[in-house]
Order: sequence, then structure tokens, then C-alpha cells
Amino acid sequence: MVQDFKFYKELDERWYVEIPEWKGSKEDLEMVQGADTMLDLVCGEAKACFLTFADVPFDGAEVLVLEHVRDANLGGGGDYFLQQYEGETTLLRLWLCEVTNYVFKGLPERIYFKKVPKD
Repeated sequence: MVQDFKFYKELDERWYVEIPEWKGSKEDLEMVQGADTMLDLVCGEAKACFLTFADVPFDGAEVLVLEHVRDANLGGGGDYFLQQYEGETTLLRLWLCEVTNYVFKGLPERIYFKKVPKD
């Protein structure tokens, strides 16, 4: 499965993913606990950017590795590790919430991603 997603930063500096078909609350789509740090790294100063995500490798992709699946009472989802980005060591740990289960129909052992230009 390969999908493109738009991420945007609001005036309060909070990152969100845009998923128009999402039936839950907007707060469910907020990027927190390291995911926001990853977006700052990937998107730079931009207030919005597009990323391609996949559960299979693709050319030029970076990789997030699942380290731990969280219990539902701890927010669900999984803790992922980004060892490097664009060849630079990051050692970034981040949490991807239950929305990840929705997108991928489960928690992939590895999530591949790449920033993509959009007009």
C-alpha cells in the first residue's frame, strides 16, 4: 500500500495529518510525541508538506522501524524509530497513534516514507 498524505502546521505550531475520510476527532490527527519533531525535520520551515508512505520499500524512501506496540490504555498505536534521515543520524523515537492502524490496516514492522513535491 502506497499513499500520499498532506501534513500541515497550524498557527499554534501543532502538526496535523489531513485525512478527509477520517470519522474521528481532529485531535486524533495531531502529530505528537516525536511525530511532530520528525515533521519539523522533514518539512523544515514549511507550514505544509506532502509525504508518501508505504509498508513496502520504494526508491529513495526513509524507514521507520516499529519498536513497540502500545496497549490501548496507553493510546494504542506503536513506537517507531528513525535512525537516520537523508543520510544523517537522527536517533529519533516517535509514537504513531491508532490512526496508523486505520491507514495501514495494522501496524507495519517498517514504514517507508519520502517527502514529495506538490504544486
